[in-house]
Amino acid sequence: MFDKQTSWKERISYGLSDTASNFVFAMISTYLIYFYTDVFGIGAATVGTLFLVTRCIDAFDGPVFGILIDRTNTRWGKSRPYFLWLAIPLAVVFVLTFTTPDLSLTGKIVYAYITYMMLSFLYSAINVPVTSILPSLSSSPKERTVIVTVRMIFAAIGSAVVSICVLPMVDLLGQGDKQKGFFWTVVILAIFAGIFFFIAFKNVREKVGSISDKEKIEFKDLLLVMRKNKPWIAMVIFAFIYFLVFTIKMQSTMYYMTYNFGRPDLAAAILGVSTLSIVATICVPKLASIFTKRAMMLVGLGIFGLGQLVVWISSGNDSVILLFTGAIVGVLGLGLIQPVLFTMVADTVDYGEWKTGIRAQGFLPSAPTMGVKIGMGVGGAISGWLLSAGGYVPNQTQSASALMAIEWSYIWVPIIGVILAAGVMMFYNLDKVNDVMTRELEARKHVKEEM
Repeated sequence: MFDKQTSWKERISYGLSDTASNFVFAMISTYLIYFYTDVFGIGAATVGTLFLVTRCIDAFDGPVFGILIDRTNTRWGKSRPYFLWLAIPLAVVFVLTFTTPDLSLTGKIVYAYITYMMLSFLYSAINVPVTSILPSLSSSPKERTVIVTVRMIFAAIGSAVVSICVLPMVDLLGQGDKQKGFFWTVVILAIFAGIFFFIAFKNVREKVGSISDKEKIEFKDLLLVMRKNKPWIAMVIFAFIYFLVFTIKMQSTMYYMTYNFGRPDLAAAILGVSTLSIVATICVPKLASIFTKRAMMLVGLGIFGLGQLVVWISSGNDSVILLFTGAIVGVLGLGLIQPVLFTMVADTVDYGEWKTGIRAQGFLPSAPTMGVKIGMGVGGAISGWLLSAGGYVPNQTQSASALMAIEWSYIWVPIIGVILAAGVMMFYNLDKVNDVMTRELEARKHVKEEM
């Protein structure tokens, strides 16, 4: 009924594309606010505004690239050629973003805006194809779950490398000079990211096309697909909330470990705990055969929220054991959420085709990135604004209000976000029709092939 399984060579190569993406994403979400405030010397409130403005402007490039992908027709496919075209430009701008030229404060702010906007633009241009190619790799929902699971494992490896290795590499390569340390660390990450994208281009193939004879998708077609696709709308909103929570928590880690818990030496280890998300991710294909995707998302959110509460309790007791226990519990929840999220987005492409006959495989997977970008922008802005409102002063003993601001960023805002995200999931109903939808799409495909 379905196409053959993808080979392990193809699965791993596809996974490496997200390892490369996560080198960039994890550096932005984990270290960029710290880099700007404590290394480059820009004020926290200014950085917060920078994150918000850049992400809100950048939010609209995801759908634009999705439309471009839908209109791209090459011998390599629709999504795959972007790995080849953009790997080197992304690597170069990645390095420039973490470079610290000797400029006035105004010059630094302008430089930060330009390089961060360019990096965000190029990241979207190459990461949207990573997501949009998924529906073309297999028509089987189960095989897609396996492919996404492999992708998330390799994405977690990319995040883990950044979480565990970056601070030691900065110390080693910088020899006390953080500006130099960050520069050479990012140079190394950028080189590997480019290589991984080239490997993905070489080994990944697009196999599943549209049932419709309509090759060129018009704007009115996109409006129809969006209007008829309530599960997709739910995923856009969920992506906004989820990445707002994720960004605030990750960007607050260095501050929380340094000032609230009083153990800056534990920051790299706490960030490195993210590797354990792989444990939960590996279980996703098996769990997907037992539970609905919505149920798995709700469980993942609940586990993450529980981990947050345990971390909060640990700070009152100065308990390192409780701190790591809470961190581990939290990442296990994230390990369930992330692979299922991307599978659910891919399923909305099939749902849109089922309802309208239009397969917007570029636009629909890319549009949730608008929610991701705005979520990251708002999350980054909230982090910076809370620090500023609390009276945060870099590299100094913090006031009670500053410590409270950091606590809200690291603990309470993410918990509020979890509750809101769970509410959004209650509106996702694609699980109920997935089997019927898949059978009907396959039947239409066979009819077209026989004509």
